[in-house]
Amino acid sequence: MTDALVLALTEQGPWALLVVFLLHRDLQRDHATRATLDKNTQILVEMTTMIRERLPRG
Repeated sequence: MTDALVLALTEQGPWALLVVFLLHRDLQRDHATRATLDKNTQILVEMTTMIRERLPRG
């Protein structure tokens, strides 16, 4: 992987580095979004469970 990166940098210059950087930032943003959605889902499941436990059966 590093050889390919070095080769791309020597052939394409700073544009290749910029693309790699932007792709990395996009991946970080996706991971942060997924973590937030997972946490929100967990909270909603817990709230639903609490509400169902307090509702009268029947």
